[in-house]
Amino acid sequence: MPIQGTHWSTAVAPSDGNGGRSTPLRVDAQRNLEHVLRAAREVFGELGYGAPMEDVARRARVGVGTVYRRFPSKDVLVRRIAEEETARLTEQARTALGQEDEPWSALSRFLRTSVASGAGRLLPPQVLRVGVEVEAAEPAVPPQARVPQQRQPGGTGGQLHELRLVEHRPAPAEERDGSGAAALLEVVGRLVDRARSAGQLRPDVTVADVLLVIATAAPSLPDAAQQAAASSRLLDILLEGLRSRPAA
Repeated sequence: MPIQGTHWSTAVAPSDGNGGRSTPLRVDAQRNLEHVLRAAREVFGELGYGAPMEDVARRARVGVGTVYRRFPSKDVLVRRIAEEETARLTEQARTALGQEDEPWSALSRFLRTSVASGAGRLLPPQVLRVGVEVEAAEPAVPPQARVPQQRQPGGTGGQLHELRLVEHRPAPAEERDGSGAAALLEVVGRLVDRARSAGQLRPDVTVADVLLVIATAAPSLPDAAQQAAASSRLLDILLEGLRSRPAA
């Protein structure tokens, strides 16, 4: 019999990452979980996935022990946020495909929606490693095999969210599938293929380029209005760069 005065939510606790069984959460515990998830999205969006759990706890206004009770390791929390944001981007891409008949309109709608949502700042690193697979034994990495990867906070320069080019090696299958990356890459690939086949997208533009636009066109600025204006302006410029141009 429930203890008098205790209220329970129908929500369930997140998995412990090891196949543990989920249990119902009390209302206050569910509220704390929502605060932690919202804080994690904000902190990781601003500082990258290298931000410490203590920063998440401070933003959520809870003790760090509360964060670890819900997410036994930082990897579990990062995976949860990355999966949610990847799923959101996938749904946005599917909506654009289903509601826009014109290929360029579909691609640009997806980019505008995803950039406005800020989900690009939370793309898991393995999604940004899309590119030509190369053998690890190759001494030289051709330019087409060098792809963007998120840089984690660190060093003394204070630079966050810098994208650098790194040698691409395929992520393990469980890492790709666990984040929903395969579904995202497939649906974005359809958007890219349609626009390219219609002659509206530069022939050299790849899925990696589109994801790079999403990751870079949503800067994290302290003022919301300034951030929205900067994102819109930057995306307009990037979209012009993606479009094909008639031969002279």
